[in-house]
Amino acid sequence: MYNQITLLGHIARDIEIRNAQSGTVIANTAIATTHKWKGQDGQPKEEVMFIDLTFFGRSGEIANQYLHKGSKVLILGRLKLDQWTDQNGNKRSKHNVIVQDMKMLDGKPQQGQQHPAKQPQATQQQAPQVPEADINEDEIPF
Repeated sequence: MYNQITLLGHIARDIEIRNAQSGTVIANTAIATTHKWKGQDGQPKEEVMFIDLTFFGRSGEIANQYLHKGSKVLILGRLKLDQWTDQNGNKRSKHNVIVQDMKMLDGKPQQGQQHPAKQPQATQQQAPQVPEADINEDEIPF
């Protein structure tokens, strides 16, 4: 059996990061992909799909530091079906892609710059910030 998925699109929301009990970094976000075609009437049609992504370990740290909403990215991963029972006792499920490899297509920021979404912004009540990982430039996959 073979379970491989390739997605090209833009990050749909900023990375949410947490640590598993084992200490492994888990990063979650979604990718927006677009399918375009011409309808029977000859008019262009477009379908946008949002697909949840999960990164583990070092790739989660890199995603947290370098990806932001709108980043263009190529994802290779495997499709996983998550199933659970909600608070009302209803069975729920959704597909999720476990990221195995990625290629950032926006290029890396200039030295000393961060992506706009990663720059601190003043708000009335700030949520706790997850510290960014200290990543050696030689480890960046682009």
